[in-house]
Amino acid sequence: MSSSVEVPSPAPTTRRGRVLARRPLMTYRTIDLVTAALLGVGFGVVFWVWDQLYTAPSAVLSAIFSPLTGLLGGPWLLAGVVGGLLVRRPGAALFTELVAASVEALIGSGWGWTTLISGGLQGLGVELVLALFLWRRFGAGVAMLAGLASAVFEVAGYEWWSYYADYAWSWKLVYLATFAVSGAVIAGLGGLLIVRGLARAGAVNAMPPGQEELERTAR
Repeated sequence: MSSSVEVPSPAPTTRRGRVLARRPLMTYRTIDLVTAALLGVGFGVVFWVWDQLYTAPSAVLSAIFSPLTGLLGGPWLLAGVVGGLLVRRPGAALFTELVAASVEALIGSGWGWTTLISGGLQGLGVELVLALFLWRRFGAGVAMLAGLASAVFEVAGYEWWSYYADYAWSWKLVYLATFAVSGAVIAGLGGLLIVRGLARAGAVNAMPPGQEELERTAR
């Protein structure tokens, strides 16, 4: 009597040694879903903490020039960027950001369940950028562009019309620019550093960035 053992196919690798998610991209593994969900929960708590800390620096920047408060927006965009860069599948960024927004609202955000609107827009911004690169590139440039797009979707799709409807257009554009800078630097580069830190710590060995780190250290 013979038996066969199914050996999983290796994850595809680019010429530069970048490990991609196994194809087909929409076929999520259990570990992909669990990782995205855990990231979302963790970032939801981080978002809630930032909700509490945001007031003081926001008041200072508002006293100088109100649109400068956009510089403080980057931390709320981290979940989508990290989820997208880590899982590397369509929908991962959106799912992670929505879970984080839900947890933030459940804990007691001052914005209530409207955080889901923000989470959806922010996640879609990241998804658009990763889709443009066909989920094959995840370096610093792509991460920064993802954070920037997340900020633009949030501001132009929601905040301009809900929180800053009375702003003159010149002020709205300055707010968009400052939020975009924060998104590119804090969420983009910061999110990439978080992913690489998790990989170096051996916490995500089952994910593509963890496999990249294992291959790098094995050389």
